[in-house]
Amino acid sequence: MDHSNHVRLAADELTPVNLEGATVYGANDEKVGTVDHLHGTSLAVIDVGGFLGIGAKPVAVPFKDFDWMRDEDGVVHAVMGWTKDQLKDMPEHRD
Repeated sequence: MDHSNHVRLAADELTPVNLEGATVYGANDEKVGTVDHLHGTSLAVIDVGGFLGIGAKPVAVPFKDFDWMRDEDGVVHAVMGWTKDQLKDMPEHRD
């Protein structure tokens, strides 16, 4: 996905309503997961792996590691430098 025409979200747009469910793209622009939920403004829990939400592993990633963007159609997504394998190697997040 070419993110060059996408707009970064403003600080006041970084809310659970806007971010939960967003697709997360990692290194090499591969889809690495989806945002499950937020922990305040410091962590985003993303579901990695699985198929259609079954068998996905939740991992907590620092909020600062994401670039939150909106595409031409208004769809919010995140871009990060982590790979799917790096995320899968992280410990499972438990609430």
